[in-house]
Amino acid sequence: MKYINVPAWEWYGWKPERLSFPDGWDVSVQKMKGHDAKALKPKEIKEKIAHPYGTKLLSELAKGKRKCVILFDDMTRPTKTTQMLPAVLDELNEGGLTDDRIIFMMASGAHTGRMLFDFQKKLGEDICAKHLVFNHNPYDSFEDLGKTSWGTPILINKEVMSCDLKVTVSSIMPHFGYGFGGGSKMILPGVSGVGSISPNHVIKKGTDPGRVASNERRLDSEEAASKVGVDFIVHSLLNADSDVCDLVSGDLITAHREGVKRARAHYVTKVVPNADVSIGNTYPMANEGYKSYHIALESVRKGGDLVYLLYTPEGCRVHFYNGRFGTDYGGEGWNPEVYTKKPWKMGRVICVSPSGLMKADEHYYGEGSKWVKKWSDARALMEGTHGPSAKVAIYPTASMQISEKNAGND
Repeated sequence: MKYINVPAWEWYGWKPERLSFPDGWDVSVQKMKGHDAKALKPKEIKEKIAHPYGTKLLSELAKGKRKCVILFDDMTRPTKTTQMLPAVLDELNEGGLTDDRIIFMMASGAHTGRMLFDFQKKLGEDICAKHLVFNHNPYDSFEDLGKTSWGTPILINKEVMSCDLKVTVSSIMPHFGYGFGGGSKMILPGVSGVGSISPNHVIKKGTDPGRVASNERRLDSEEAASKVGVDFIVHSLLNADSDVCDLVSGDLITAHREGVKRARAHYVTKVVPNADVSIGNTYPMANEGYKSYHIALESVRKGGDLVYLLYTPEGCRVHFYNGRFGTDYGGEGWNPEVYTKKPWKMGRVICVSPSGLMKADEHYYGEGSKWVKKWSDARALMEGTHGPSAKVAIYPTASMQISEKNAGND
């Protein structure tokens, strides 16, 4: 046997898993370009925040402000916000904002709310004890800012709108709906009502992976965010350990576009074509593991095996827009074949989930997919099909990897 370790268990110990393969199998580990990028030191993070794109220093923007909200991404994202917050808070304090006038809001969009132990992982125990930290409620307490030119209502969290300084702290990673994450996505859907999220999500034009400038869903989101008035963004790029290894800060659009330019080169991955077995390790977003689908699908041959590695105790996140809430219905955007759609190119979908299967979530990974708890059981299935020789491609951080083809999209 040959053995390969893959990163796993984000937010739950960050422990690797070991995969074993027959000696006769040709196994390629396809890493993104920035897989081994060096993590930034605190002083380097502070320096990058002190050189914003398209706007004044955060400390200058903070002068004379009454109350600041820091929007941060939720537990479906591996962003280690704690690595960036000390420098952000230093800037705000330097500008005259005391800690009691700085609040935090999780920009979870239509995802479910979280609890103390989640916030402590994301923000640190001290911040949770010292500052007000809120869940976003996508069904109540909004300020109505009108509509975008696409007709999307702009219904924004009332607490966010009560703040005269708005800062977002997140990461930029590939996203198949908005091209790349971060930027205006922290507002719509991040702190918007379902009445805004639903019409924004149905916009399909230009939403291929990697598309930003021609992505009308993102452009709609950016128009909404501009009316909200985001003052400063702090967005990171992540390495294979989910550590901050690059960072952009500043204006909502200008800094985000710079971050996207870097992200295209950072997350890009060479795809192995016509693999008998294409393995998408869903780290570092295993609770949205279907994000691994695009790159794994590009790699697998017709009739081959597509494998999801799902190392999380959470199963799939709760999504009030496209989640399943009954036998044959769900949120407004629910579809029985949301992501892994039939007819399949591959012959079989195998899901390795030590925590087991929640039947209601199966449709995210394809109805009829084969679920096992142990890698050895998955390997036995594949050996029975492929025998002593097989061409295997492993994408070790698949949910944030993007192919060369899609990285080149506008």
